[in-house]
Amino acid sequence: MSSVVSDLKNTDDHRDVVHQAVEALAAGKIVALPTETVYGIAASALNSTAVERLANIKGRDPTKPFAFAIKSYEDALDYVPNMSPLARRLARRCWPGPITLVLPDGNPDSVIRRLPDNVQQMALTYGTVGLRVPAHDTTQQILRLLAGPIVLTSANLSNQVDCVDGDKIVEELSEEIDLIINDGRSRFGQPSSVVKVENGDIQFLRRGVIDESTLNQMSGFIAVVVCTGNTCRSPMGEAILKKQFAEKLGCQIDELKEKHNVNIMSAGIAAMSGGAAANQAVEVMSEHDLNISDHRSQPFTERLASFADLILTMTQSHRQAIIATWPQAASRTFVIRKDGMDVSDPIGMPVDVYRSTAAQIEENLKLWVDETDLSDKQES
Repeated sequence: MSSVVSDLKNTDDHRDVVHQAVEALAAGKIVALPTETVYGIAASALNSTAVERLANIKGRDPTKPFAFAIKSYEDALDYVPNMSPLARRLARRCWPGPITLVLPDGNPDSVIRRLPDNVQQMALTYGTVGLRVPAHDTTQQILRLLAGPIVLTSANLSNQVDCVDGDKIVEELSEEIDLIINDGRSRFGQPSSVVKVENGDIQFLRRGVIDESTLNQMSGFIAVVVCTGNTCRSPMGEAILKKQFAEKLGCQIDELKEKHNVNIMSAGIAAMSGGAAANQAVEVMSEHDLNISDHRSQPFTERLASFADLILTMTQSHRQAIIATWPQAASRTFVIRKDGMDVSDPIGMPVDVYRSTAAQIEENLKLWVDETDLSDKQES
């Protein structure tokens, strides 16, 4: 019996296709789905019979575990609750996107423990679990409407070329699967990168869209100091924080990024781009042997909210402004002062006020640096 084919490019309402796929997967059927990399064939991970059938269709090698496609980075924390800081960074910055992360499994609180035993056996072959958040709108919508994850594997028979075109799926697999969602040619036309993250190390298991250089850039620790205009308090905070992290790591300030992949920056909630630091701030930092004369202001953006591991604000109102717009950043956003009080804005005040502000910032930043763990080991 041939597959039902839904052509996304020739449908009046994509929502109809989404609901068709959700119903098929929930009913234990096998569905071919488009992603940004290659096409995949999927089964509900809650349905052991469907996953067994998927394994048979693939001619699955039992030494090659299945991976799960999930909704989001936040969803991944239910699967790997003790995810390491390094894995969290990569997941937060690369998902949705063309990377499969292979992470240590074993936490008794993982929702994986609620999946059928045979599904666990086919996914946890080496004591690890593979997770992916595809960057395809339709597949994302399907995942958001399903009760659980899907097992997603490339839409080809084992040891054959990955399929990057929906028409080819129809041609080659229509007798094997129940529903094909055809969206033409995949955007990247090559597989996702498969990366194992364990004990603070990154190991490429399969080369794909994301290369080592890009992954290295995405894996660094990022801290952002935030004020209003990014010309007074936060530029001083950025310079001081760089110095303190360099002292912690035993390196020069200009070696932080190159040697330790530590990136410190600043931004403003209401900043314009390209503004210079206040003269008083430049003077006070020069007294600390820190040069911020070439500082240029930048606004706080969605990218910073998503990428930053630590966001330190000068006031409670700055923090509230960030988490109101980007609630997913709440767990990483804090007021600099440990007592929760504000660091007052010295703009327009004499240089002595700037010195007092800098001393307050320096004292509180030291506490954050002391408690920041840069080891990237698995969290207990």
